[in-house]
Amino acid sequence: MQNNNRVFTIDIHTHILPERWPDLQERYGYGGFVRLEHHAPCRARMMIDNRFFREVQDNCWSPATRLKECSQYGVDVQVLSTVPVMFNYWAKPADTLDLSQILNDHIASIVAEYPDRFVGLGTLPMQAPVLAIKELERCMKIGLAGIQIGSHINDWNLDSTQLFPIYEAAESLGAAIFVHPWDMMGQQKMPKYWLPWLVGMPAETSLAICSMIFGGVFEKFPMLRVAFAHGGGSFCATFGRIAHGFEVRPDLCAIDNPHHPSKYLGKFYVDSLVHSNESLDFVIQTLGEDKIALGSDYPFPLGEDVPGTLIKNMPYSQQTKEKLLYVNALNWLNMQKERFAYLPNWD
Repeated sequence: MQNNNRVFTIDIHTHILPERWPDLQERYGYGGFVRLEHHAPCRARMMIDNRFFREVQDNCWSPATRLKECSQYGVDVQVLSTVPVMFNYWAKPADTLDLSQILNDHIASIVAEYPDRFVGLGTLPMQAPVLAIKELERCMKIGLAGIQIGSHINDWNLDSTQLFPIYEAAESLGAAIFVHPWDMMGQQKMPKYWLPWLVGMPAETSLAICSMIFGGVFEKFPMLRVAFAHGGGSFCATFGRIAHGFEVRPDLCAIDNPHHPSKYLGKFYVDSLVHSNESLDFVIQTLGEDKIALGSDYPFPLGEDVPGTLIKNMPYSQQTKEKLLYVNALNWLNMQKERFAYLPNWD
């Protein structure tokens, strides 16, 4: 029996890994890469060389477990992307490309097996734009909908003209871009209290948005479809300061793009992962209800425990909730709901 209160739901921010991959230190001849240490049933440690990074469970690699939990949580479609620690922009470009292909082929295989439940984003060797464009083209050919990139690429912020050919290719190919913070600024000064994740991550995402605005990326590539993780980080909360800075010091802020930052509000997407009613209200007020899409950061602890709970519990109209739960995601992905037509038509 159809649940008349049920709304079709797409989660644009979920991470996945293969259950196993080659020993990368042995494959490339140097260290610094992640390996999975399967130490117990349905559990593994993410290790960087011999340093513990994170404990994960089988919902990080098992499509069957993910589908079971999606059904439990009421999520119809997950957008899959790799865990940002796997970007490896610091590595030799050929090695990052090789690993990207391993990860992208894995995600593409899951999408091919479950096209009604998963959409895939690839990862690229962004530090080598020529290689990145070739892999982006391949990603689109193997059935991925776009790419996930970091909030910066080593010493390049996202306004670097070195990256413009990648943006041009993504715009031409119709590839969605999801920007996720990684390698957080100032983390050496934040050794305690999980502060890189609590303070650095929001700042990283604001850095990415401001770089793309002030660097003229949205101006030069107006058809680019970009979404930022974690509700845009600290961007919305500090936009008044950002705008005021542009107004009082255009000599410092307007050097690459003469347009006021407010021109670009509503020109990019963010996910809904902000953890409070007040924050979600403010993000919608700042960016517009057409530019926020459900994102949970599944399956990690800083995510939303039951994806979509915040949106569903807000006193919004049914139309607004539908936008946040799936319509905006479809627009960002440039997909039609009919692609998933053999799922129940909940709404």
